[in-house]
Amino acid sequence: MESDVVIFIPARLAASRLPGKPLADIAGRPMIAHVLARAQAAALGPVVVATDSEDIRAAVDAAGGRAVMTNPDHSSGSDRIFEALTRIDPAGQVRFVVNVQGDLPTLAPGDIAAALSPLADPAVDIGTLAAEIRDPAQRTNPNVVKVVGSPVSDRRLRALYFTRATAPAGEGPLYHHIGLYAYRRAALARFVALPPSTLERREKLEQLRALEAGMRIDAMIVDSVPLGVDTPEDLATARAILSSRH
Repeated sequence: MESDVVIFIPARLAASRLPGKPLADIAGRPMIAHVLARAQAAALGPVVVATDSEDIRAAVDAAGGRAVMTNPDHSSGSDRIFEALTRIDPAGQVRFVVNVQGDLPTLAPGDIAAALSPLADPAVDIGTLAAEIRDPAQRTNPNVVKVVGSPVSDRRLRALYFTRATAPAGEGPLYHHIGLYAYRRAALARFVALPPSTLERREKLEQLRALEAGMRIDAMIVDSVPLGVDTPEDLATARAILSSRH
């Protein structure tokens, strides 16, 4: 590898609410091709799809991208991208790894760069994203994960906790956590080697494992939350958005 940064997109066909969603057609292309194009447009480094599906690999090849086959038994995208990293860069030259979920077809390329930017601070292990919650209903929605953080600057928080509860209490903004991560390579290696933590299991939020282990996560505040495609309704919304752009 000749790049310090690699963007990985973990993608599998098995999804309980929307099976086969990486291959779902959106404006004439499979969803994985849209996410691939967004990641490539960030222009941070090579983009690699980490998958366990030959059909997904074929779709990535058809879109002119690169895919790496991984073990089908991985329990998380983090485990899948770490295997792909060790396959494509066994010498350890890549220093930073970005994990972009494969179900974010409307993701702004600039937001990928934003997630990477906290790693310019040597004290930070993992970078991620947050957006201020504007809809009052989302403040109490357990499906909207909140990041509780201490401000480092106007656009950056040091994450102290992630929760499905409405937090923190009192006056002031609440922030929706966006599950896109940028890791130092050593941080990713440490993270995937850790067992699931107590609070991770309780909240069902993988990122709490890193905080409980004493790792530092900083979140950059961006202007909007990308559409995550988890249901048929989400897919219809994505089709409407992206069809209007073509």
